Amino acid sequence: MTTVDRVVINVYNFLFFFVGEASLDSSSPDFVPSLFVYKKQSQTPMTKMERYQRKRKRDERPDMQPASSMAEMEQDCTIDHCSDEEKAEGDCPVSRKEHDDLCFTHHQLQEDYINLQQDCFKLRSENEELRNELQKSKFSYSNVKSSIQLLLFFTGLTSVIFEWLLKKLAGSIEIGHQALPLEDQLLMVLMKLRMGLSNTDLAYRFHVTTSTVSNIYRSWISVMSVVLKPLIKWPNKGAILKNMPKTFKRHFKKCRCIIDCTEIFIARPSNLTARAQTWSNYKHSNTLKYLIAITPAGAISFLSSGWGGRVSDKQISKESGFLELLEPMDEVLADRGFLIRDELAACGAILRIPHFTKGKKQLSALEVDTSRQLSRVRIHVE
Repeated sequence: MTTVDRVVINVYNFLFFFVGEASLDSSSPDFVPSLFVYKKQSQTPMTKMERYQRKRKRDERPDMQPASSMAEMEQDCTIDHCSDEEKAEGDCPVSRKEHDDLCFTHHQLQEDYINLQQDCFKLRSENEELRNELQKSKFSYSNVKSSIQLLLFFTGLTSVIFEWLLKKLAGSIEIGHQALPLEDQLLMVLMKLRMGLSNTDLAYRFHVTTSTVSNIYRSWISVMSVVLKPLIKWPNKGAILKNMPKTFKRHFKKCRCIIDCTEIFIARPSNLTARAQTWSNYKHSNTLKYLIAITPAGAISFLSSGWGGRVSDKQISKESGFLELLEPMDEVLADRGFLIRDELAACGAILRIPHFTKGKKQLSALEVDTSRQLSRVRIHVE
């Protein structure tokens, strides 16, 4: 083709494609949008025409040419990393050596990726196993509730009563101690109440600090005193007889309650008067004393207000309001410290305490047997 022929063809293409009128085809050189034109087009119509022709040529060329022979398939591959102007002139050649190096690098990266995936899976499995072992070694309600004996030993409650108590108290507990779930917090409080464990012991068992144990105990004990107080009721005689255990029916069928005083250690008050009022000669420390009465079936039926450890069992029995609850012919079981026989007689009630050997060389066989039977059933209040 001569130069003249090429010029004629170019002029023809120019006149055919570039007509000087607006076009809606975005790839046409006559496409001039009227919206969002922020700067003038610096290209000449001839430049647009050349770019348009190059684009049409690229679009008409198929993406993949089928290989006609094995020789064509083994020829050097090409990698497109050229500019638009260079693309119009032809593809960028890449040597066979560079191709092999890239393939080797790709294969090596694939192997590294697979190895990393396997290592990641192995580490995740080990992490999960360690988490499970840590959870098993941690002292928690989920580990204790599976054993009825352990739960009774630590809390004195069955799992059913524990769940009921948790549901009863959970709504009034402020969620401020995220270190432990609520069931573990309740377990901790019940263990402290039942077993008298120190904060250091509980902190070690539950993997928390001693200050956390103290905060949890204070928050729960105040809620328990309010929520559970209505459960302390003085039952009538009919209810007591209906639930009377067999051990009481034989010797103490008229027993209304078993009483005892319990003392709780407190910090030594700075006030001298309070220090003297709370000093207990029995415990040799500053304490608070409470009078507790339980039914023969074991339910708490009376709880007095707190008194200083110095007060006697007789005084707290008289001034706590306990005597006003008794009825004629009621039997009250107590230990030798409750010298309230006359006070109970004024109410028509009977005091049952172990016999004294004071003034006697020895007890009679009947007195020994009665005292033994009394101690056997009275031990429940302790």
